[in-house]
Amino acid sequence: MIIKIEHIAIWVSDLEKIRNFYTHYFDMQCSEKYINKNKGFSSYFLSFKDGARIEIMHRSDIPVTKTERGNTTGLAHIAISVSGKDNVDVLTEKLRQDGYRITGEPRTTGDGYYESVVADPEGNLVEITE
Repeated sequence: MIIKIEHIAIWVSDLEKIRNFYTHYFDMQCSEKYINKNKGFSSYFLSFKDGARIEIMHRSDIPVTKTERGNTTGLAHIAISVSGKDNVDVLTEKLRQDGYRITGEPRTTGDGYYESVVADPEGNLVEITE
Protein backbone atom coordinates (compact mmCIF):
# COMPACT_ATOMS: atom_id res chain seq x y z
CA MET A 1 0.00 0.00 0.00
CA ILE A 2 1.27 3.46 -0.92
CA ILE A 3 -0.09 6.29 1.20
CA LYS A 4 0.28 9.91 0.13
CA ILE A 5 -1.60 13.17 0.13
CA GLU A 6 -3.67 13.14 -3.07
CA HIS A 7 -4.52 16.84 -2.98
CA ILE A 8 -5.36 19.72 -0.68
CA ALA A 9 -8.45 21.86 -1.22
CA ILE A 10 -8.99 25.57 -0.59
CA TRP A 11 -12.30 27.44 -0.58
CA VAL A 12 -11.88 30.70 -2.50
CA SER A 13 -14.11 33.65 -3.27
CA ASP A 14 -12.58 34.42 -6.70
CA LEU A 15 -11.83 31.17 -8.48
CA GLU A 16 -10.33 32.76 -11.60
CA LYS A 17 -8.01 35.12 -9.71
CA ILE A 18 -6.61 32.28 -7.59
CA ARG A 19 -6.28 29.99 -10.65
CA ASN A 20 -4.32 32.67 -12.48
CA PHE A 21 -2.01 33.28 -9.50
CA TYR A 22 -0.97 29.66 -9.05
CA THR A 23 -0.69 28.81 -12.75
CA HIS A 24 1.30 31.97 -13.51
CA TYR A 25 3.76 32.06 -10.60
CA PHE A 26 4.10 28.35 -9.80
CA ASP A 27 3.85 26.83 -13.28
CA MET A 28 0.86 24.67 -12.39
CA GLN A 29 -1.37 23.05 -14.99
CA CYS A 30 -5.11 23.58 -14.70
CA SER A 31 -7.94 21.11 -15.26
CA GLU A 32 -11.18 21.98 -16.97
CA LYS A 33 -13.53 23.87 -14.70
CA TYR A 34 -15.99 21.59 -12.90
CA ILE A 35 -19.44 23.07 -12.29
CA ASN A 36 -22.28 21.58 -10.27
CA LYS A 37 -25.20 23.97 -10.85
CA ASN A 38 -27.45 22.17 -8.34
CA LYS A 39 -25.03 22.90 -5.49
CA GLY A 40 -23.74 26.23 -6.83
CA PHE A 41 -20.25 24.69 -6.75
CA SER A 42 -17.31 25.11 -9.10
CA SER A 43 -13.68 24.06 -8.91
CA TYR A 44 -10.37 23.55 -10.67
CA PHE A 45 -7.58 21.09 -9.98
CA LEU A 46 -4.14 22.70 -10.26
CA SER A 47 -1.30 20.24 -10.81
CA PHE A 48 2.47 20.37 -10.50
CA LYS A 49 4.55 18.39 -12.99
CA ASP A 50 5.32 15.82 -10.26
CA GLY A 51 1.59 15.15 -9.84
CA ALA A 52 0.90 16.98 -6.56
CA ARG A 53 -2.40 18.86 -6.76
CA ILE A 54 -4.35 21.69 -5.19
CA GLU A 55 -8.11 21.90 -5.65
CA ILE A 56 -9.52 25.41 -5.56
CA MET A 57 -13.25 25.50 -4.91
CA HIS A 58 -16.00 28.11 -4.87
CA ARG A 59 -19.52 28.13 -3.54
CA SER A 60 -21.38 31.39 -3.03
CA ASP A 61 -22.74 30.32 0.38
CA ILE A 62 -19.26 29.79 1.88
CA PRO A 63 -18.47 32.88 3.99
CA VAL A 64 -15.32 34.89 3.33
CA THR A 65 -12.82 34.59 6.21
CA LYS A 66 -12.13 37.92 7.88
CA THR A 67 -9.22 36.75 10.08
CA GLU A 68 -5.60 36.90 8.98
CA ARG A 69 -4.77 33.54 7.46
CA GLY A 70 -2.01 31.46 9.00
CA ASN A 71 -2.68 32.82 12.49
CA THR A 72 -5.74 30.75 13.36
CA THR A 73 -6.32 27.06 13.87
CA GLY A 74 -6.58 25.05 10.67
CA LEU A 75 -4.37 25.16 7.61
CA ALA A 76 -1.45 27.54 8.26
CA HIS A 77 0.23 27.56 4.85
CA ILE A 78 1.23 25.50 1.87
CA ALA A 79 4.90 25.16 0.95
CA ILE A 80 6.04 25.08 -2.66
CA SER A 81 9.63 24.20 -3.54
CA VAL A 82 11.21 26.14 -6.39
CA SER A 83 14.50 24.20 -6.40
CA GLY A 84 17.08 26.64 -5.12
CA LYS A 85 17.79 29.70 -3.00
CA ASP A 86 18.24 31.91 -6.04
CA ASN A 87 14.81 30.85 -7.31
CA VAL A 88 13.27 31.74 -3.93
CA ASP A 89 14.84 35.21 -4.16
CA VAL A 90 13.85 35.80 -7.79
CA LEU A 91 10.24 34.67 -7.37
CA THR A 92 9.83 36.63 -4.14
CA GLU A 93 10.99 39.81 -5.87
CA LYS A 94 8.73 39.15 -8.88
CA LEU A 95 5.72 38.71 -6.59
CA ARG A 96 6.64 41.89 -4.66
CA GLN A 97 6.98 43.89 -7.90
CA ASP A 98 3.60 42.56 -9.03
CA GLY A 99 1.99 43.89 -5.84
CA TYR A 100 1.63 40.76 -3.72
CA ARG A 101 2.16 40.99 0.05
CA ILE A 102 5.40 39.36 1.20
CA THR A 103 4.78 38.30 4.80
CA GLY A 104 8.20 36.70 5.34
CA GLU A 105 11.39 37.86 3.67
CA PRO A 106 13.82 35.27 2.25
CA ARG A 107 15.80 33.70 5.08
CA THR A 108 17.05 30.44 6.52
CA THR A 109 14.65 29.34 9.24
CA GLY A 110 15.53 27.64 12.51
CA ASP A 111 14.61 24.27 11.02
CA GLY A 112 17.00 24.79 8.10
CA TYR A 113 14.67 25.81 5.26
CA TYR A 114 15.55 28.72 3.01
CA GLU A 115 12.19 30.31 2.34
CA SER A 116 10.03 33.36 1.96
CA VAL A 117 6.29 33.69 2.52
CA VAL A 118 3.75 35.39 0.26
CA ALA A 119 0.01 35.88 0.65
CA ASP A 120 -1.96 34.76 -2.40
CA PRO A 121 -4.71 37.12 -3.67
CA GLU A 122 -7.08 35.93 -0.91
CA GLY A 123 -4.52 35.92 1.89
CA ASN A 124 -3.66 32.20 1.93
CA LEU A 125 -0.01 31.91 2.93
CA VAL A 126 2.45 30.22 0.58
CA GLU A 127 5.98 29.36 1.72
CA ILE A 128 8.35 29.49 -1.21
CA THR A 129 11.14 27.06 -0.33
CA GLU A 130 14.40 26.07 -1.98
